[in-house]
Amino acid sequence: MSNLGPMGGQQRLGAPTPPQGEAIGRYATYAEAQRAVDFLSDEHFPVQNVTIVGNNLQMVERVTGRLTYGRAAGAGAASGAWFGLLIGLMLSVFGNGGTAGLLTGLLIGAGFGMLFAVISYALTGGRRDFTSASQIVAGEYLVLCMPQMSEQARQVLSRLPNGFGRGAGPQAGPWGAPQDPASSRGSHAAGGPAPWGAPDPSARGGAPQGWMPPPQPGTGPAVPPPPPEPQREEAPAEPDLSGPTYAQKVEEQRRARREAEQRAREQERSGSEE
Repeated sequence: MSNLGPMGGQQRLGAPTPPQGEAIGRYATYAEAQRAVDFLSDEHFPVQNVTIVGNNLQMVERVTGRLTYGRAAGAGAASGAWFGLLIGLMLSVFGNGGTAGLLTGLLIGAGFGMLFAVISYALTGGRRDFTSASQIVAGEYLVLCMPQMSEQARQVLSRLPNGFGRGAGPQAGPWGAPQDPASSRGSHAAGGPAPWGAPDPSARGGAPQGWMPPPQPGTGPAVPPPPPEPQREEAPAEPDLSGPTYAQKVEEQRRARREAEQRAREQERSGSEE
């Protein structure tokens, strides 16, 4: 990633690192944050100590209109015409084609661009009949400054109307610094955000029954509670093996079948003798 330096060249940045400094302004849009930094630069403040940080990043796709075959063909013809114009210009200059070569390249480029655009739109199968533009936006922008220069930056921004934006003024602490536990408890008691790990009282159902906040360091019991007794697992019940086995059942079925066959033969023999 690069940006234009003061002499028009490109400044190459190193590896990405977390932002550092104190918040001297909080703004709703990037234009407001840019206005504040521009004012610092106009007042000859060393803006190399300033950083703009965007929070709550979101990908926004803005729909610009409906896409039809006509619009797809027109956009393809326009993009192809630029490419054809470049080819025709090269032919007219280096190939002695003159104006005819220029117009030929323009028409051929527009025709091929229109054809490719119509084919691409047809392949979508009507699943995307609109045009859009995507961009990454932030819900809030912070202007950070190095701690040794933050007070001077606040003094300069105080001369700008609405220079602090949403009010990140002299009370703002260092970026990423942990909050004071006492102030956190005070804000929670006054209706502020609950401490980390605590249930939200405003949620449906409220806090769970019997919930207590975690103890503060040094206020826990002197003797740790005894470990819970291990639960004894009950042995599985032994299967009942007193009944006949599968082999015995099969043998009984065979014996009953042979006896039935023998009785049937005896009945046939007695019937033939009579």
